[in-house]
Amino acid sequence: MSSPVEVRMIVNGTPRAGRCEPRKLLIDFLREELGLTGTHAGCEHGVCGACTILVDGVAARSCLMFAVQADGATLTTVEGLADGDELHPLQQAFHRHHALQCGFCTPGMLIAALDFLATNPEPSEAEIRDALSAVLCRCTGYQNIVKAVADAAEKMRAAGGAS
Repeated sequence: MSSPVEVRMIVNGTPRAGRCEPRKLLIDFLREELGLTGTHAGCEHGVCGACTILVDGVAARSCLMFAVQADGATLTTVEGLADGDELHPLQQAFHRHHALQCGFCTPGMLIAALDFLATNPEPSEAEIRDALSAVLCRCTGYQNIVKAVADAAEKMRAAGGAS
């Protein structure tokens, strides 16, 4: 077994550090070392999208990355969406449109939607469906999720962009 290494990153705007084995997955580092359990480990093969986070502003599957690969990176997890007690417009829209049932996919869905809306602030329904196809939901049938993302896009445009 390899010796633990120091990993430093900015997570949700806060400098964080921890020690881990070089082969520790980023999802496990976030959950076990940093206590950020909002990101879910689903398939653990990069297929379901439940573990999606932003790495330097780009959506990535945290189950396919080692923690050491994120050394020096800026990460955003679902815990970083809200501003204190004020939910992010995506979170508000998911609540307003009942866009979740069990909630397991929701963190990955929110982050994937945030990444998508950063590059496409005025998406069509078809574009939303295509963008969200990378995160699997077994409960909702996607209809309310699509409505929520469209609503959030409108609110975010009115507020002056993605946040």
